[in-house]
Amino acid sequence: MDTKTKSVEVLPLVKYYIDELKLPQMFDKYIPNTNRAQIPASQVLSLMIMNIVTSSKPLYRVEDWLHDYLDGITEASINSAKYNDDRLGRNLDYLFDADRASLLAELSAHAISLHKLETHEIHNDSTSITFMGAYENENHSAAQITYGYNKDHRPDCKQLVFGLNITADGHVPLSYEVYDGNQADVSTHTSNWENLRKLLNTETFIYIADSKLCSVANLTTIDENGGLFITVVPRNFSEIKAFLNRVSEGEEIDWHYQYQTPDSRKKDRTQDYQIHEGEQMTNGYRILWIHSQAKEKLECKAREKRIIKAEQALERLSSGLNRYKLKTREQIEKAVKKACKGASCYLSVTLEEEISIDRVPVGRGKPGPSTRYTNKEVISYQLKWTRNEQEVSQAQRTDGLFPLADNTDLEPVKVLQTYKDQPYLEKRFCTKKSVLEIAPVFLKNPERIEAMVCLYFIALMIVSLIERRIRKEMQEQKIVSLPMRPAGMHTKKPTWQTIVDSFHGVHLAMIEESGQVIHTALKGLNALRRQILELLKVPVTIYAKLLDRWWEFAT
Repeated sequence: MDTKTKSVEVLPLVKYYIDELKLPQMFDKYIPNTNRAQIPASQVLSLMIMNIVTSSKPLYRVEDWLHDYLDGITEASINSAKYNDDRLGRNLDYLFDADRASLLAELSAHAISLHKLETHEIHNDSTSITFMGAYENENHSAAQITYGYNKDHRPDCKQLVFGLNITADGHVPLSYEVYDGNQADVSTHTSNWENLRKLLNTETFIYIADSKLCSVANLTTIDENGGLFITVVPRNFSEIKAFLNRVSEGEEIDWHYQYQTPDSRKKDRTQDYQIHEGEQMTNGYRILWIHSQAKEKLECKAREKRIIKAEQALERLSSGLNRYKLKTREQIEKAVKKACKGASCYLSVTLEEEISIDRVPVGRGKPGPSTRYTNKEVISYQLKWTRNEQEVSQAQRTDGLFPLADNTDLEPVKVLQTYKDQPYLEKRFCTKKSVLEIAPVFLKNPERIEAMVCLYFIALMIVSLIERRIRKEMQEQKIVSLPMRPAGMHTKKPTWQTIVDSFHGVHLAMIEESGQVIHTALKGLNALRRQILELLKVPVTIYAKLLDRWWEFAT
């Protein structure tokens, strides 16, 4: 008799969601196994998604990751060895050449139907996928990896721009787009809105995006085609500058609406907002001025920090005047400008000049009785500065203010509530970068990179659907929290990472005799893990009745 032990953990759960979305069948539809490969693309790509969701590894490490799941701890790497980086790379090529747009549209439509997702509000934003290396693109059908405005704060690195659309309902990704690394966000919204319109087969959804949406061309296109939008108005718009100037000069704001929401970080505290219906934009769209108490505190604190930093820099500069590279007015003024960067309008700095006469010997050598002297004019400088309290006071009057523009018929408070879901996009980007670990990318071929991004999007969709379902079920069953954190600590909003951590140690023990499995036993499926499966609507039988080769997908 031989005993095998195979890791199980969350993989059956992930496989259930992949099967539920009919993803293997979709892969088989768009990438048919016409060359009769030993392992079809549907199986390879589905396993790659499982890897991304559970323990994202570079292609050359996927084989090692699969060993404990496919082969078992006590047996040789027979099955996992088939998933080497060459095979994975070839299947990424197949995916790149396939009709990915139709595949993803079908996947999203099925996810909406299966999970009954509300799609009347769609949030859009973009982020950078940063790359190290040259990446000289030769295939112009793939997005170009190049320099651009890097949101990872790495201007020295090349990048791609990743645009994402999510629902307000559970913040589930519905579609994405990969752009050239130097693509400006302002030019992506019109085509993105048109694609969403086709996907959802309607234009009545509310499209929410940041200030890059707020251009005349973008808003006019959406509005004239029957679409709805909510966006932040940039501060360089004439209507916005005029309003802020009036407020900074002392004009009182008539706040028409009040809104409070619980503070997610601090118990027994609220986030307080005030809303003022301002003048319309020149094209007739409504402007709502929002005052956030939390934003006011942050902006006041940030300004004070900048001022103190500038004052400290001026102190250091003052102590080094009239020496080395701080002898001339030009040198000192340049250093003052650098020291006051970000706070120059809040400080009044004067450079005082003092002229003295020194007697200096004429000619070289040691002074003696016959040495002649001449008078030399010496200029020295002194820095003085004070805070410009009037400028500080004017800036404080506009702290916490930001303008929203929309063409909806929603009440102002509802417009704010709708917009406040926008930060959840950042959380999805955080999941993509930290939990799913999209970067660094261990690929050199731009086509394979673009195909890999497609798999990351699908993985992000699966993670989001899982989080949405468990939180929704907890709410419906009035479960306040679950002890899913280390040491039995509770969490009110389980994340995918806490679910993964909760299933560590679940494994399948198998006894074989003459090559036949005569007994299996699942170890580690305790009461908490069963409860999680129940909340996720995953049948416990997918764990309890695991057989050898359970990880294979049917098409």
